Amino acid sequence: MKYSRIFVAGHKGLVGSAVARVLEKSGADVVTRTRQELDLTDQAAVRRFMADVRPEAVVLAAAKVGGIHANDTYPAEFIWNNCIIQCNVIDAAYRSGVSKLVFLGSSCIYPKFAPQPMREEHLLTGALEPTNEWYAVAKIAGIKTCQAYRRQYGFDAISLMPTNLYGPGDNFDLLNSHVLPALMRRFHEAKVSGAPSVTVWGTGNARREFLHVDDCAHAIVWCMENYSGEDFLNVGTGQDLTIREVAQAVARVVGFTGELVFDVSKPDGTPRKLLDVSRLDALGWRASIVLEEGLVGTYRWFLDNICCLRTESRFDGS
Repeated sequence: MKYSRIFVAGHKGLVGSAVARVLEKSGADVVTRTRQELDLTDQAAVRRFMADVRPEAVVLAAAKVGGIHANDTYPAEFIWNNCIIQCNVIDAAYRSGVSKLVFLGSSCIYPKFAPQPMREEHLLTGALEPTNEWYAVAKIAGIKTCQAYRRQYGFDAISLMPTNLYGPGDNFDLLNSHVLPALMRRFHEAKVSGAPSVTVWGTGNARREFLHVDDCAHAIVWCMENYSGEDFLNVGTGQDLTIREVAQAVARVVGFTGELVFDVSKPDGTPRKLLDVSRLDALGWRASIVLEEGLVGTYRWFLDNICCLRTESRFDGS
């Protein structure tokens, strides 16, 4: 079922902005609010907004996010902000008569030592990764909130768990970004400065899955229109690459021709992190943007929006 008036919560973020682009191209009436216009941690404000605007559907992409350091330093903020945002939006959407809500989580919800590839039934079968458990617990609570409102009230709230995302609008800060945008920026700075090499942490043998944010946005819209179920769904490519292969692909796209040095004294992290996407595949949706194609567009966005800013060349894997 298609919806014409859709509230995208978190439209300034990587995923929310991509969802808004896809919906706008389809002709939908996309409703957005900045944090200054609507504080999603304010229950009364969220209820007033939903009652006044009355969207047909809601995409809940708003969240407090951050890296390992932020999760470790501000655990109370991570669990409180995310839980309260989720509860406020889900409850207000139900109370105002919203027909469909899509809640977005993360693959970090799975146990640290979950079997690979990770299937939906692996949730809550083991201990979480300690460095991001506050965020993960909040996202698990979001899944359970959607399931509870479906069971008790018949509210059509679904949950999707995307894998590692990249693309236009990503965070390229060297201290806080994820591996792919960090590599892109380092390779770019090395090319510009003429540096002979770039150092990458670890052996390069760890395997990771990457999904272009536009593919993710299309999956979100597709599921909003075609899926209504209590079980959450993994969203990814179902394929992974070694960090070495990813680094080589980024270097090719950027045009860095120097040496890649892998610092084996640094940790690899989890050996593998891959989602099993067989449920979503069986329903009829599959990712279509191959990594190198997605990297080309991402690098173009980086050149147009980021590289003009003052940067410092850092090649120590930080």
